[in-house]
Amino acid sequence: MMGVNMTDAEFNRIQVFLKDRYGIDMSRKKEIAQGRLENYIRTGGWHTYTEYMNAVESDITGRLEKQLVNMLSTNHTYFMREFEHFDYLRQVVLPDLKKKEAKSRDLCIWCGAASTGEEPYMLAMLLKDFFGLEHGSWDTKILATDISTEALRHAVAGTYTKDQIAALPEQWKRRYFREQPGGGKYEATKELKDEVLFRQFNLMEPFPFKRKMHVVFLRNVMIYFDRKTKRELVRKVYNVMEPGGYLFIGRTETIDRESAPFRLVMPSVFRK
Repeated sequence: MMGVNMTDAEFNRIQVFLKDRYGIDMSRKKEIAQGRLENYIRTGGWHTYTEYMNAVESDITGRLEKQLVNMLSTNHTYFMREFEHFDYLRQVVLPDLKKKEAKSRDLCIWCGAASTGEEPYMLAMLLKDFFGLEHGSWDTKILATDISTEALRHAVAGTYTKDQIAALPEQWKRRYFREQPGGGKYEATKELKDEVLFRQFNLMEPFPFKRKMHVVFLRNVMIYFDRKTKRELVRKVYNVMEPGGYLFIGRTETIDRESAPFRLVMPSVFRK
């Protein structure tokens, strides 16, 4: 069967739909959009992208819209990514917060681009390591959100290949992962999974948090947003953070500090 060609008008409709609803900017990514959708559209029985988008927009269950977002949002991540952030967290941020919250023993940590779970599980392992025997008397549960239900399904399952966990310290692998029957796959232990609460969330929506965040990881997600969307997002993040709270973004990302008075404390780490 021949490929389904995407016209400029059809691409424009798709990218405007994603931009308006999710803040995702695909304005210069027509080839990527077509490459990811083509096979799905053909097997789904649609003859054109117009037909497909008509179906997406009239599907009251929201299932087709969810699938579109899953296919066009990028979820590339890995354990130990940009490790200097975790190092800074261990050396500077956690000692500071441990002192500050000694009475409440409650830390609010949000991972806003959880993808397939590597980042929030890394944070959970690091927190358990840092607090050691005291960990049980602290509430350090991590809220981990992502727009993609497909990525979150992987995250909740917590199953990774041997190669995917290879970079982790040996003691973490031994303590927090169990080899699955058949070999080659390792599943996060219940002890580790219980440290993370995974939820689907669109960063463009109003933030529903009842408590202020001490630490926010929002790494490698703003690269998909235009300047105006980024500014609004940074402002919203600033407003849900504790005074003195820490924001971590991707090393290739920047924030416009006119949108919120964050203080740069090290490359790609900011403080309220």
